[in-house]
Amino acid sequence: MSQTIGVIGAGAWGTALSQMLASDGRTVVLWAFEPEVVEAINSQRRNPIYLPGAELAATIRATGDLAELGALDIVLSVTPAQVLGKVLGQLPQAPRDLVLCSKGIEAGTKRLMNDVAREASPGSAIAVLSGPTFAHEVAAGLPTAVTLACEGGTEQWERLSPAIARAAFRPYYTDDVTGAEIGGSIKNVLAIACGVVDGLELGQNARAALIARGYAEMLRFGETLGARAETLAGLCGLGDLVLTCSSTSSRNFSLGKALGEGKSAAELMADRHTVAEGAHTAPVLAELAEERGIAMPITVAVNAILDGQPPRDVVAELLARPLKAEQESDA
Repeated sequence: MSQTIGVIGAGAWGTALSQMLASDGRTVVLWAFEPEVVEAINSQRRNPIYLPGAELAATIRATGDLAELGALDIVLSVTPAQVLGKVLGQLPQAPRDLVLCSKGIEAGTKRLMNDVAREASPGSAIAVLSGPTFAHEVAAGLPTAVTLACEGGTEQWERLSPAIARAAFRPYYTDDVTGAEIGGSIKNVLAIACGVVDGLELGQNARAALIARGYAEMLRFGETLGARAETLAGLCGLGDLVLTCSSTSSRNFSLGKALGEGKSAAELMADRHTVAEGAHTAPVLAELAEERGIAMPITVAVNAILDGQPPRDVVAELLARPLKAEQESDA
């Protein structure tokens, strides 16, 4: 049997990835922060807190000891973006290949996850796995396609792709790590915006317009940071954006919907078992856009709503912006 793979983080996505990787009988070591999650996975074959509907494979073994993953060649990191550096810093040794599956930008430092990981695990070759993925569908074995961005180029891809690909889980190659990260980070913020539109009952026309204009923001920001437009037009950008902007299965969309319905951000974030990364990314993204002179009005609007401004007032301000040509850089 092929080598054991490690997964750091037993939230919904980390658990689903473990189940997918174990679907061919492979052993997967899954690290969980909560002792009760470790116990439930090992004794009940379930993760009742984060993915209660999935019966987990017998070859998934949960652990609370990060040292068990340090000796593995391939480790997928699925911790929340804001604690990635802290968790990776506890690994006793760097895995050969570290695949980042979290989507976000680190608050304070404003670094992408690959920059955080490179400092925390300097001996690892970094890859990014990103794309349109709902955890419960991946865990159920439904067909899924993702981007696997490898900083080590085709040599790293040839190591990782056969280890990660499964009959219903298809990775596509790129070496554009920055593009893969930016697509996944920005779509979370835009999904909150689409949820607000849904919560305010503004209609499907408004949601379609927001997706299109949000994608323009993603392109502007990504290309400024060196991402390739074709990467952002693929699974990890446009593909992920379309999925998460259209369903309450998206944590970020459901957060935005609740905001549009009148609930406060503080109340919603305090009562969530799972992390809506877009709420942490929005303020950092807005700051970066201002620093670099990139027009991102939807991102700014989401940040204003998260800060407590009434959603209807923020939407009215967006609609009152000066009329411009669609392709202008500040439209």
